[in-house]
Amino acid sequence: MLTFITKIREVIALWWSEFTLQTKLMAAATLVVSLIMSSLTFWAVNTIQLESNINDTRFGSDLSILIASNAAPLVAENDLQGLANFSTRFYRSTSSIRYIIYADRSGNIFFGIPYSQAEVQNSLTIKRRIRLPDDYAQNSDLPFVRQHQTPNGQVTDVFVPLRYDGKYLGVLAVGINPNPTIVASSNLTRDVTIAVFITIWAMVILGNVFNALMITRPIKELLVGVRNIAAKNFKQRINLPLRGELGELISSFNLMAEKLENYEAQNIEELTSEKAKLETLVSTIADGAVLIDPQMQIILVNPTAKNIFDWGEDAIGDNVLHRLPSELTVKLTKPLYQMIESKVEPEEITSEGLSIAQERHHTSDRDEFRVTLTQPVPRTIRVLLSRVLDSGNENIKGIAMTVQDITREVELNEAKSQFISNVSHELRTPLFNIKSFIETLSEYGEDLTQVQRREFLDTANHETDRLTRLVNDVLDLSRLESSRTYSLSQVDLSQPIEQTLRTCQLNAKDKGIELYQELPSDLPLVMGNYDLLLQVLTNLVGNSLKFTNSGGKVTVRAYETHAESNTLNQPAVRIEVIDTGIGISAEDKEAIFERFFRVENRVHTLEGTGLGLSIVRNIIEKHNSRVYIDSEVGVGTTFWFELPIDRVEVEQPAKAMGIGDN
Repeated sequence: MLTFITKIREVIALWWSEFTLQTKLMAAATLVVSLIMSSLTFWAVNTIQLESNINDTRFGSDLSILIASNAAPLVAENDLQGLANFSTRFYRSTSSIRYIIYADRSGNIFFGIPYSQAEVQNSLTIKRRIRLPDDYAQNSDLPFVRQHQTPNGQVTDVFVPLRYDGKYLGVLAVGINPNPTIVASSNLTRDVTIAVFITIWAMVILGNVFNALMITRPIKELLVGVRNIAAKNFKQRINLPLRGELGELISSFNLMAEKLENYEAQNIEELTSEKAKLETLVSTIADGAVLIDPQMQIILVNPTAKNIFDWGEDAIGDNVLHRLPSELTVKLTKPLYQMIESKVEPEEITSEGLSIAQERHHTSDRDEFRVTLTQPVPRTIRVLLSRVLDSGNENIKGIAMTVQDITREVELNEAKSQFISNVSHELRTPLFNIKSFIETLSEYGEDLTQVQRREFLDTANHETDRLTRLVNDVLDLSRLESSRTYSLSQVDLSQPIEQTLRTCQLNAKDKGIELYQELPSDLPLVMGNYDLLLQVLTNLVGNSLKFTNSGGKVTVRAYETHAESNTLNQPAVRIEVIDTGIGISAEDKEAIFERFFRVENRVHTLEGTGLGLSIVRNIIEKHNSRVYIDSEVGVGTTFWFELPIDRVEVEQPAKAMGIGDN
């Protein structure tokens, strides 16, 4: 038994030692507060009970004296019936009376409620006596009061002497019950106080146990684990079967330790992966990229830069100035050395020095050059030089060279400039003619013949139409290159073809060119936009008339093609515009559909803006098709495109033959 108690003490001492000082102080404070509150509650209960006892004593004394004064005459006259009636009425009318007993001078009980004497007295009748307290005085006029506990609770006993005419007749004993409300309230208060005290300490003990097992211990384990991790012991793990936030924290800690344990291997692997990603990214970008170190040696170059400069794999490690084309070497030598040798200075960010800092950043950290190369092929490139700094932006680690092939951009700018020049010329010439003829009509109209005036007006009208075509071409191209969509419906190609030939007939007759059409009678309907297709045919036929000499011919042909023999992979109609004109050289075939491009710029000057074929290409693309060209210089040119046949046209013959329905 002693060993068991010793073990319990050791367990409690160990358990208590695991608590923090804050927890111990909180437990002590809880104990003091609970003891003070319990003491105050018990003191209040005892005070209430004491007051209740005093009240019960006073009440019992007064009541007993009252009963004795009324019962003494009846006892003196030996009127037991009257005494019984009086006592019964009094007993029933007062719930506080436990009992009423009358005894004679010898202490024999002759009447009592709820006690009673036997009606027939014999030798077997048991005589009952009242045992008076030792300190009871018969000669005293004051009642004697005492309290005792019974199985049914505390009772206040009051003994009052019965006197009548100065004679001592006996004693009256009255038992008074305590106030039930006060007793119940006191007992309830006492029970609640004890329950609260026990509950508080049960909660404190359980809270401390929970704190020790579920919070304090895991936190200590985590603290030890963090210290081990700080000491680079990445094998540290915490094995506690916990759930909730602490369980998630422990799981996160173990996951962190596991990741840190493999940090070195993972770091190398990640560096290798990032390097591979960077190399992949650099190798796939459209611009050329060259990275050189502070010694001007090439350390990275992507395929685009290799193609631009015609480098091989042996370029890595060479001096970049030894590898660049001569035109570029002359431009970049001085800037490269200035970038490498210049110091990195922190930029000022004050309002006064902001512009200076930005200018310095532009001139020292980044430079841009534009150079025209002749080898290996003629091209124009833009080179952007940028300094590569370390993580602290303090030391130069190298220079990144970005190379962009802007040959196409330069060509487009040249074409645009040519277009502006053409448009200016096209606008100026008709406007000048219109103004000249109108001024002549205004000033000398009366002196001119009717034929001359008519000729002047026809010329002004012709020049006005020329301006209208120019403006319409520009507007049409702008509208077609927008994101606007056009509705497609059934189109009978014979109608726009015939309308185009009628419109161009007069122009062809003036130039001595024959117009022909070759259309089968059963040409199927196609899906298209009538107005746009009419514009395509007008531009193509007009273009053919422009470049065909007198005596030549222009033919518009349309015929059905099968899915296996066309570019749309479905039943379609091919439309061809064939001329016997001057033809187009191979080098101009790709550029002919670009904006602002005019073949006549390379041969001779004709009217036009260079937008007609660009409009044709955009319209055919709106029909989900492409326009193609076959041409030979001095022989002629053929423009052709294909349009899908309307599905209804395809399905109806199939149904008529019993195909497609099961």
